[in-house]
Amino acid sequence: MSPRNRAAVRVAVLADSDTRWKWGALTARRLSPPGARVAGFVLRGRATPTARQLAEVGADLDPPAEVTGAEFLAEVRRGGYDVVVLALVGGGVRAMLEGLSGRLPGRRPVIVTGYVGVVYEKLADGLLLRHGADLVLANSAADARRFRAVYEGVGADPSAVTEAALPFLGGAPYAPEPGRDTVVFAAQPSVPADRADRAYLLRRLSEHARLHPHREVLLKLRSRPGEHTTHIEEHPYQKLAAPGRASPPPNLRLVHGHMGEVLDRADLLVTVSSTAALEALHRGVPTAVLTDLGVREALGNHHFIGSGLLTSWDALDGGHRPRPDAAWLADQGVAADGSYARAFDAARARLLDLLDAPSLPPVAPYYTRATAPGYLPGVLARHRLDAPGGPAAAGPVRRVLRDAARGLYRQGVQRVAPAIRRLGEL
Repeated sequence: MSPRNRAAVRVAVLADSDTRWKWGALTARRLSPPGARVAGFVLRGRATPTARQLAEVGADLDPPAEVTGAEFLAEVRRGGYDVVVLALVGGGVRAMLEGLSGRLPGRRPVIVTGYVGVVYEKLADGLLLRHGADLVLANSAADARRFRAVYEGVGADPSAVTEAALPFLGGAPYAPEPGRDTVVFAAQPSVPADRADRAYLLRRLSEHARLHPHREVLLKLRSRPGEHTTHIEEHPYQKLAAPGRASPPPNLRLVHGHMGEVLDRADLLVTVSSTAALEALHRGVPTAVLTDLGVREALGNHHFIGSGLLTSWDALDGGHRPRPDAAWLADQGVAADGSYARAFDAARARLLDLLDAPSLPPVAPYYTRATAPGYLPGVLARHRLDAPGGPAAAGPVRRVLRDAARGLYRQGVQRVAPAIRRLGEL
């Protein structure tokens, strides 16, 4: 593709949850040449986002179409896309690589993938499932080193690893306002997962609000009742704080909405390990990562070792404000020094080089039926692609039945199964 035709580039983004749609849509915007046309798609499934969740992304794109894997591949074959951004779990990426490695009319698209935030678990497995994409984006220098080390350690080609940054960092630098004193706790759907731990955090947040009655304390929630995110939330804070339980102090409020808008009025961001910490640090908002439940891999707060941000509610109640380590910030891609505008230059240049290349090599993932014969078939089965002529070709009646079945499935996964698990704990 010659440089003069770059304005005609067509990009398809496929996501499987609200957070991955946010990453994928904004990554496409950061990397695409001016004038490129970006089309969005979300996979039908448990975590299919609602219209409200999609609207909060702020990517200035039309609402994405809801599709199956087979329907997406059919769209790529018909649509002549130049770039495909896969904002999926690792197994979903590997399944799509399988579909995109088959015969496509004309030149195959450039395939881009990566991670939506802090990579604190399943590093090797997730990376090896993503191997085979043309660009595997790393959100920081630290991640780029880790990613290359994994690929090199198993003898896989590491050249696809490309350092970039989280695409949703931004907003005005932190500026204290006279009379404003706002603490924001960024909730996470599955960290911590245990009901007692979540109740503890809610109690400490309430106690902090009572200790500081003139301080505005906000519990920033990821979803409203009936909405679901990347991870299943079995014990939503809004239920733990429901009427009939201990009354929250008047200066504690539950809020939804775009994290950037909440950070506009935050004077302290508190979390266990949310990526919101990186958003706050990028803007210079004082940030605290809690150690109350331990510093553990299961919580993800071990990622912040060396950051200077680890602290406890006891310390915060007493007025402590952590000071971030400058070297750690730079290594983690926070770019608080103003370099964020250049963070995507290398990835964008690499993408344009691939678009300008006369041809692209065949998709060559690390996981194949030769390297992982006991693992890959199961991965592909779990993330199966519907057979051509199935859902994509279904008639009106079958589509209605399919949508009803999908609704029942979501209810079972999101509501019935967690309730049964809670009963089993009694």
